[in-house]
Amino acid sequence: MLTKRMIIMLAITGSILGLIVAWLVFMNVMAGIFISGMKSQPQTVSTTVVGYEEWEPKINAVGTMKAKKGTDITPQLSGIVSNISFESDSDVKEGDILISFADEDDVAKLKALEASADLARLTYNRSKELVRKRAVSQAQLDTSTANLKNAEAQVAAQQALVDKKQIRAPFDGHVGIRLVDIGQFLNAGQKVTTLQALDPIFIDFTLPQREVRLIAIGQDISIHTDAYPDQTFTGKVLAMDPKLDPVTRNISVRAELANPDRKLLPGMFASASITTGATEKKLTLPQTAITYNPYGETVFLVLKGEPDEDGKETLKAKQKFVKTGTKRGDQVAVIEGVAEGDTVVTSGQLKLKNDTPLTINNDDPLPNDAAPVMQDQ
Repeated sequence: MLTKRMIIMLAITGSILGLIVAWLVFMNVMAGIFISGMKSQPQTVSTTVVGYEEWEPKINAVGTMKAKKGTDITPQLSGIVSNISFESDSDVKEGDILISFADEDDVAKLKALEASADLARLTYNRSKELVRKRAVSQAQLDTSTANLKNAEAQVAAQQALVDKKQIRAPFDGHVGIRLVDIGQFLNAGQKVTTLQALDPIFIDFTLPQREVRLIAIGQDISIHTDAYPDQTFTGKVLAMDPKLDPVTRNISVRAELANPDRKLLPGMFASASITTGATEKKLTLPQTAITYNPYGETVFLVLKGEPDEDGKETLKAKQKFVKTGTKRGDQVAVIEGVAEGDTVVTSGQLKLKNDTPLTINNDDPLPNDAAPVMQDQ
Protein backbone atom coordinates (compact mmCIF):
# COMPACT_ATOMS: atom_id res chain seq x y z
CA MET A 1 0.00 0.00 0.00
CA LEU A 2 2.83 2.34 0.90
CA THR A 3 4.55 1.62 -2.38
CA LYS A 4 1.39 2.48 -4.33
CA ARG A 5 1.07 5.84 -2.55
CA MET A 6 4.68 6.71 -3.30
CA ILE A 7 4.16 5.86 -6.96
CA ILE A 8 1.10 8.15 -7.10
CA MET A 9 3.00 11.04 -5.40
CA LEU A 10 5.94 10.65 -7.70
CA ALA A 11 3.63 10.67 -10.71
CA ILE A 12 1.91 13.83 -9.53
CA THR A 13 5.25 15.52 -8.79
CA GLY A 14 6.58 14.53 -12.19
CA SER A 15 3.49 15.91 -13.87
CA ILE A 16 3.86 19.24 -12.05
CA LEU A 17 7.55 19.47 -12.96
CA GLY A 18 6.70 18.65 -16.55
CA LEU A 19 4.11 21.41 -16.67
CA ILE A 20 6.62 23.90 -15.22
CA VAL A 21 9.28 22.93 -17.76
CA ALA A 22 6.75 23.16 -20.58
CA TRP A 23 5.67 26.62 -19.38
CA LEU A 24 9.26 27.87 -19.23
CA VAL A 25 9.96 26.54 -22.71
CA PHE A 26 6.79 28.19 -23.98
CA MET A 27 7.75 31.56 -22.39
CA ASN A 28 11.25 31.39 -23.87
CA VAL A 29 9.81 30.69 -27.30
CA MET A 30 7.33 33.56 -27.01
CA ALA A 31 10.03 35.94 -25.73
CA GLY A 32 12.21 35.01 -28.66
CA ILE A 33 9.35 35.66 -31.04
CA PHE A 34 8.65 39.02 -29.33
CA ILE A 35 12.28 40.12 -29.41
CA SER A 36 12.61 39.02 -33.00
CA GLY A 37 9.55 41.08 -33.83
CA MET A 38 10.96 44.08 -31.97
CA LYS A 39 14.22 43.78 -33.89
CA SER A 40 12.38 43.90 -37.15
CA GLN A 41 10.33 46.96 -36.18
CA PRO A 42 11.91 50.28 -37.20
CA GLN A 43 12.80 52.64 -34.32
CA THR A 44 11.93 56.32 -34.73
CA VAL A 45 14.87 58.70 -34.28
CA SER A 46 15.83 62.26 -35.15
CA THR A 47 18.97 62.97 -37.16
CA THR A 48 21.32 65.62 -38.46
CA VAL A 49 23.83 65.80 -41.28
CA VAL A 50 27.48 66.32 -40.38
CA GLY A 51 28.92 69.49 -41.88
CA TYR A 52 31.69 72.04 -41.51
CA GLU A 53 31.09 75.28 -39.62
CA GLU A 54 33.15 78.37 -38.95
CA TRP A 55 34.51 77.83 -35.46
CA GLU A 56 36.03 80.64 -33.43
CA PRO A 57 38.08 79.35 -30.51
CA LYS A 58 36.38 80.87 -27.49
CA ILE A 59 36.38 80.76 -23.74
CA ASN A 60 32.91 80.74 -22.24
CA ALA A 61 32.05 81.66 -18.68
CA VAL A 62 29.17 82.74 -16.51
CA GLY A 63 29.48 86.01 -14.61
CA THR A 64 27.72 88.68 -12.61
CA MET A 65 27.42 92.35 -13.48
CA LYS A 66 28.92 94.80 -11.00
CA ALA A 67 28.83 98.59 -10.90
CA LYS A 68 32.12 100.40 -11.42
CA LYS A 69 31.20 102.32 -8.27
CA GLY A 70 28.36 101.22 -6.06
CA THR A 71 27.33 101.56 -2.44
CA ASP A 72 24.36 101.67 -0.10
CA ILE A 73 23.93 105.17 1.35
CA THR A 74 23.87 105.06 5.16
CA PRO A 75 24.33 107.73 7.87
CA GLN A 76 27.31 107.68 10.24
CA LEU A 77 25.20 109.14 13.05
CA SER A 78 21.69 108.68 14.38
CA GLY A 79 19.17 111.47 13.96
CA ILE A 80 15.81 112.72 12.76
CA VAL A 81 15.45 113.38 9.02
CA SER A 82 14.66 117.06 8.42
CA ASN A 83 15.05 117.24 4.64
CA ILE A 84 15.26 114.88 1.64
CA SER A 85 16.95 116.33 -1.45
CA PHE A 86 16.64 113.51 -4.00
CA GLU A 87 13.95 111.56 -5.81
CA SER A 88 13.85 107.81 -6.26
CA ASP A 89 15.40 106.53 -9.52
CA SER A 90 17.28 109.72 -10.37
CA ASP A 91 20.81 110.88 -11.18
CA VAL A 92 22.93 112.72 -8.62
CA LYS A 93 26.34 114.40 -8.74
CA GLU A 94 29.25 113.91 -6.39
CA GLY A 95 28.77 116.15 -3.34
CA ASP A 96 24.99 116.59 -3.76
CA ILE A 97 23.14 116.57 -0.43
CA LEU A 98 20.80 113.56 -0.27
CA ILE A 99 19.28 113.91 3.19
CA SER A 100 19.76 116.22 6.16
CA PHE A 101 19.29 115.60 9.88
CA ALA A 102 17.95 118.09 12.40
CA ASP A 103 21.10 119.90 13.62
CA GLU A 104 20.02 123.04 15.51
CA ASP A 105 21.71 122.04 18.77
CA ASP A 106 24.93 121.05 17.06
CA VAL A 107 25.07 124.29 15.04
CA ALA A 108 24.49 126.34 18.21
CA LYS A 109 27.33 124.50 19.96
CA LEU A 110 29.55 125.09 16.93
CA LYS A 111 28.92 128.85 17.11
CA ALA A 112 29.77 128.87 20.82
CA LEU A 113 33.04 127.04 20.16
CA GLU A 114 33.88 129.40 17.30
CA ALA A 115 33.40 132.34 19.70
CA SER A 116 35.73 130.69 22.21
CA ALA A 117 38.28 130.12 19.45
CA ASP A 118 38.07 133.79 18.42
CA LEU A 119 38.76 134.84 22.05
CA ALA A 120 41.67 132.42 22.28
CA ARG A 121 43.09 133.87 19.07
CA LEU A 122 42.86 137.42 20.41
CA THR A 123 44.56 136.34 23.63
CA TYR A 124 47.30 134.59 21.69
CA ASN A 125 47.94 137.64 19.49
CA ARG A 126 48.02 139.92 22.55
CA SER A 127 50.42 137.61 24.40
CA LYS A 128 52.69 137.40 21.38
CA GLU A 129 52.88 141.22 21.20
CA LEU A 130 53.53 141.53 24.95
CA VAL A 131 56.30 138.94 24.81
CA ARG A 132 57.93 140.95 22.04
CA LYS A 133 57.81 143.99 24.38
CA ARG A 134 58.98 141.79 27.28
CA ALA A 135 55.85 142.66 29.25
CA VAL A 136 54.87 138.98 29.88
CA SER A 137 56.83 135.77 30.11
CA GLN A 138 57.29 133.16 27.36
CA ALA A 139 55.33 130.70 29.53
CA GLN A 140 52.21 132.83 29.24
CA LEU A 141 52.57 132.90 25.46
CA ASP A 142 52.93 129.12 25.45
CA THR A 143 49.71 128.82 27.45
CA SER A 144 47.89 131.10 24.99
CA THR A 145 49.20 129.08 22.07
CA ALA A 146 47.96 125.83 23.60
CA ASN A 147 44.56 127.34 24.41
CA LEU A 148 44.18 128.55 20.82
CA LYS A 149 45.07 125.13 19.35
CA ASN A 150 42.64 123.40 21.71
CA ALA A 151 39.82 125.83 20.79
CA GLU A 152 40.48 125.38 17.06
CA ALA A 153 40.49 121.58 17.48
CA GLN A 154 37.13 121.69 19.26
CA VAL A 155 35.71 123.83 16.44
CA ALA A 156 37.01 121.36 13.83
CA ALA A 157 35.52 118.40 15.72
CA GLN A 158 32.13 120.10 16.07
CA GLN A 159 32.20 121.17 12.42
CA ALA A 160 32.81 117.54 11.41
CA LEU A 161 29.83 116.52 13.54
CA VAL A 162 27.62 119.13 11.86
CA ASP A 163 28.83 118.02 8.42
CA LYS A 164 27.85 114.43 9.21
CA LYS A 165 24.28 115.66 9.71
CA GLN A 166 24.13 115.97 5.93
CA ILE A 167 24.56 112.84 3.79
CA ARG A 168 26.15 113.64 0.42
CA ALA A 169 26.63 111.57 -2.71
CA PRO A 170 30.20 110.19 -2.68
CA PHE A 171 30.33 110.00 -6.49
CA ASP A 172 28.25 110.62 -9.64
CA GLY A 173 25.64 107.92 -10.07
CA HIS A 174 22.04 106.80 -10.10
CA VAL A 175 20.09 106.47 -6.85
CA GLY A 176 17.49 103.80 -6.27
CA ILE A 177 14.29 103.73 -4.24
CA ARG A 178 14.13 106.15 -1.29
CA LEU A 179 13.70 104.19 1.95
CA VAL A 180 13.22 107.10 4.40
CA ASP A 181 10.72 109.90 5.05
CA ILE A 182 10.93 113.33 6.65
CA GLY A 183 10.57 113.12 10.42
CA GLN A 184 11.80 109.55 10.56
CA PHE A 185 14.45 108.63 13.13
CA LEU A 186 17.41 106.87 11.54
CA ASN A 187 19.98 104.76 13.30
CA ALA A 188 23.62 104.91 12.29
CA GLY A 189 24.20 102.49 9.40
CA GLN A 190 20.51 102.28 8.40
CA LYS A 191 20.08 102.14 4.61
CA VAL A 192 18.71 105.28 2.95
CA THR A 193 19.01 104.24 -0.72
CA THR A 194 21.51 102.68 -3.10
CA LEU A 195 23.84 104.63 -5.38
CA GLN A 196 25.29 102.97 -8.48
CA ALA A 197 27.55 104.27 -11.27
CA LEU A 198 26.27 102.30 -14.28
CA ASP A 199 28.38 103.48 -17.23
CA PRO A 200 30.76 101.79 -17.70
CA ILE A 201 29.90 98.57 -15.88
CA PHE A 202 31.95 95.51 -14.90
CA ILE A 203 31.34 91.80 -15.27
CA ASP A 204 33.17 89.44 -12.91
CA PHE A 205 33.67 85.75 -13.73
CA THR A 206 36.10 82.89 -13.12
CA LEU A 207 38.06 80.62 -15.46
CA PRO A 208 39.82 77.27 -14.81
CA GLN A 209 43.60 77.26 -14.67
CA ARG A 210 43.94 75.46 -18.03
CA GLU A 211 42.58 78.60 -19.73
CA VAL A 212 44.80 81.13 -17.98
CA ARG A 213 47.31 81.10 -20.85
CA LEU A 214 44.56 81.98 -23.33
CA ILE A 215 43.43 85.23 -21.72
CA ALA A 216 45.12 88.62 -21.57
CA ILE A 217 44.33 92.17 -20.57
CA GLY A 218 42.61 94.05 -23.40
CA GLN A 219 41.02 91.02 -25.11
CA ASP A 220 37.60 91.57 -26.63
CA ILE A 221 34.66 90.07 -24.77
CA SER A 222 30.99 89.68 -25.70
CA ILE A 223 28.18 89.42 -23.20
CA HIS A 224 24.69 87.92 -23.46
CA THR A 225 21.91 88.05 -20.91
CA ASP A 226 18.39 86.67 -20.97
CA ALA A 227 17.09 90.15 -20.12
CA TYR A 228 17.98 91.16 -23.71
CA PRO A 229 18.22 87.84 -25.61
CA ASP A 230 18.61 89.45 -29.03
CA GLN A 231 21.39 91.86 -28.07
CA THR A 232 25.14 91.39 -27.69
CA PHE A 233 27.16 93.70 -25.43
CA THR A 234 30.89 94.11 -26.00
CA GLY A 235 33.80 95.15 -23.87
CA LYS A 236 37.39 94.31 -22.95
CA VAL A 237 39.15 92.31 -20.27
CA LEU A 238 40.22 94.80 -17.62
CA ALA A 239 41.98 92.86 -14.86
CA MET A 240 42.85 89.42 -13.48
CA ASP A 241 43.72 88.31 -9.99
CA PRO A 242 47.44 87.57 -9.53
CA LYS A 243 46.64 84.19 -7.94
CA LEU A 244 44.25 81.26 -8.35
CA ASP A 245 41.77 80.10 -5.77
CA PRO A 246 43.56 77.18 -4.04
CA VAL A 247 40.27 75.30 -3.61
CA THR A 248 38.72 75.58 -7.08
CA ARG A 249 41.92 76.30 -9.07
CA ASN A 250 40.03 79.09 -10.82
CA ILE A 251 41.21 82.61 -11.57
CA SER A 252 38.97 85.65 -11.15
CA VAL A 253 38.64 87.94 -14.19
CA ARG A 254 36.97 91.33 -14.60
CA ALA A 255 35.90 92.93 -17.88
CA GLU A 256 34.57 96.42 -18.55
CA LEU A 257 31.66 97.24 -20.88
CA ALA A 258 30.15 100.48 -22.09
CA ASN A 259 26.59 100.81 -20.78
CA PRO A 260 25.25 104.15 -22.06
CA ASP A 261 21.64 102.95 -22.10
CA ARG A 262 21.98 101.48 -18.61
CA LYS A 263 20.45 98.23 -19.73
CA LEU A 264 22.98 96.18 -17.78
CA LEU A 265 22.43 96.39 -14.03
CA PRO A 266 24.57 95.31 -11.06
CA GLY A 267 23.76 91.79 -9.92
CA MET A 268 22.50 90.73 -13.36
CA PHE A 269 23.41 87.21 -14.50
CA ALA A 270 25.21 87.03 -17.86
CA SER A 271 27.26 84.70 -20.06
CA ALA A 272 30.66 85.88 -21.29
CA SER A 273 32.51 84.76 -24.41
CA ILE A 274 36.13 85.60 -25.22
CA THR A 275 37.64 84.88 -28.66
CA THR A 276 41.11 83.38 -28.25
CA GLY A 277 42.28 82.66 -31.81
CA ALA A 278 41.69 82.75 -35.55
CA THR A 279 38.54 81.28 -37.13
CA GLU A 280 38.77 77.60 -38.13
CA LYS A 281 36.54 75.17 -40.03
CA LYS A 282 35.47 72.15 -37.99
CA LEU A 283 33.03 69.27 -38.32
CA THR A 284 30.35 69.81 -35.72
CA LEU A 285 27.51 67.84 -34.18
CA PRO A 286 24.89 68.60 -31.56
CA GLN A 287 26.12 67.40 -28.17
CA THR A 288 22.99 65.23 -27.94
CA ALA A 289 24.35 63.09 -30.81
CA ILE A 290 27.32 61.93 -28.70
CA THR A 291 26.98 59.01 -26.30
CA TYR A 292 29.61 59.27 -23.59
CA ASN A 293 30.80 55.93 -22.19
CA PRO A 294 33.71 54.86 -19.94
CA TYR A 295 35.25 53.08 -22.92
CA GLY A 296 34.88 56.00 -25.34
CA GLU A 297 32.50 58.32 -27.17
CA THR A 298 30.18 56.93 -29.84
CA VAL A 299 27.57 57.99 -32.35
CA PHE A 300 24.99 56.08 -34.40
CA LEU A 301 25.31 56.57 -38.15
CA VAL A 302 22.31 56.13 -40.42
CA LEU A 303 23.14 53.75 -43.28
CA LYS A 304 21.19 52.15 -46.12
CA GLY A 305 19.77 48.70 -45.32
CA GLU A 306 18.49 45.84 -47.43
CA PRO A 307 15.37 46.58 -49.52
CA ASP A 308 12.14 45.40 -47.89
CA GLU A 309 9.64 42.95 -49.39
CA ASP A 310 8.20 45.72 -51.56
CA GLY A 311 11.66 46.69 -52.82
CA LYS A 312 11.69 49.96 -50.87
CA GLU A 313 14.94 51.30 -49.44
CA THR A 314 15.40 50.85 -45.69
CA LEU A 315 17.67 52.48 -43.12
CA LYS A 316 19.67 50.94 -40.31
CA ALA A 317 21.86 52.08 -37.42
CA LYS A 318 25.59 51.55 -37.10
CA GLN A 319 27.47 52.47 -33.94
CA LYS A 320 30.86 54.11 -34.38
CA PHE A 321 33.54 55.47 -32.07
CA VAL A 322 34.42 59.16 -32.46
CA LYS A 323 36.95 61.56 -30.99
CA THR A 324 35.54 64.92 -29.90
CA GLY A 325 37.21 68.27 -29.38
CA THR A 326 36.11 71.57 -27.91
CA LYS A 327 32.51 72.49 -27.18
CA ARG A 328 30.52 75.67 -27.74
CA GLY A 329 26.92 76.07 -26.72
CA ASP A 330 24.92 73.03 -27.88
CA GLN A 331 27.64 71.94 -30.32
CA VAL A 332 30.80 69.84 -30.15
CA ALA A 333 33.64 69.59 -32.65
CA VAL A 334 34.35 66.07 -33.96
CA ILE A 335 37.99 65.33 -34.77
CA GLU A 336 37.73 61.68 -35.91
CA GLY A 337 35.03 59.13 -36.67
CA VAL A 338 32.62 60.90 -39.00
CA ALA A 339 32.88 62.66 -42.35
CA GLU A 340 31.08 65.56 -43.99
CA GLY A 341 27.69 64.43 -45.26
CA ASP A 342 27.23 61.57 -42.79
CA THR A 343 23.79 61.32 -41.20
CA VAL A 344 23.95 60.92 -37.43
CA VAL A 345 21.23 60.10 -34.89
CA THR A 346 20.65 62.97 -32.44
CA SER A 347 17.93 61.41 -30.24
CA GLY A 348 16.64 57.91 -29.56
CA GLN A 349 20.07 56.24 -29.20
CA LEU A 350 19.10 54.26 -26.08
CA LYS A 351 16.87 51.91 -28.07
CA LEU A 352 19.44 51.29 -30.83
CA LYS A 353 22.17 48.82 -31.56
CA ASN A 354 23.94 47.81 -34.76
CA ASP A 355 21.59 47.06 -37.68
CA THR A 356 18.45 48.30 -35.89
CA PRO A 357 15.96 49.43 -38.59
CA LEU A 358 15.26 53.17 -38.45
CA THR A 359 12.51 55.62 -39.21
CA ILE A 360 13.52 59.30 -39.25
CA ASN A 361 11.33 62.04 -37.80
CA ASN A 362 12.88 65.52 -37.65
CA ASP A 363 9.69 67.48 -36.98
CA ASP A 364 10.94 68.58 -33.55
CA PRO A 365 14.72 69.13 -33.84
CA LEU A 366 16.85 69.31 -30.70
CA PRO A 367 18.82 72.50 -29.83
CA ASN A 368 21.95 73.03 -31.93
CA ASP A 369 22.88 76.63 -31.16
CA ALA A 370 26.50 77.76 -31.09
CA ALA A 371 25.64 80.52 -28.60
CA PRO A 372 22.51 79.63 -26.67
CA VAL A 373 21.07 82.25 -24.34
CA MET A 374 21.21 81.13 -20.73
CA GLN A 375 18.01 81.35 -18.78
CA ASP A 376 18.02 82.77 -15.26
CA GLN A 377 15.83 80.37 -13.32
